[in-house]
Amino acid sequence: VVEGAGAAGLAALMSHPERFRGKTVGIVLCGGNIDTRLLANVLLRDLARSGRLARLRIRLQDQPGALFNVARIFDRERVNIIEVYHQRVFTTLPAKGLITDIECETRDALHLHRLIEALRAGGYETTQVELA
Repeated sequence: VVEGAGAAGLAALMSHPERFRGKTVGIVLCGGNIDTRLLANVLLRDLARSGRLARLRIRLQDQPGALFNVARIFDRERVNIIEVYHQRVFTTLPAKGLITDIECETRDALHLHRLIEALRAGGYETTQVELA
């Protein structure tokens, strides 16, 4: 990762190509004032914005097999489940209702849209949790 000032040599080359045409040129790229944790966060947010990573909030009935049946739809649509958060207590739903947040990985935004439509067609109230 190169910071803006560290790419000044490349900017000069791109702004004045005639000065360097036919010559062998080396450019020093430097900077990179970003740690791996921040870089990972930036990359993950980009994946989420592009629809390749998503968190879906699905309303279920608290009964045996409910989560299994939702997981079958993910399997049928070939969507990878990364994490499941199953909430029974801290919700405003009736006593037999629950909220499940599922983080998943898709091929692209269209693939994600097909998954959401399949869940809704299966009778599940489904919303995408948006990035802040």
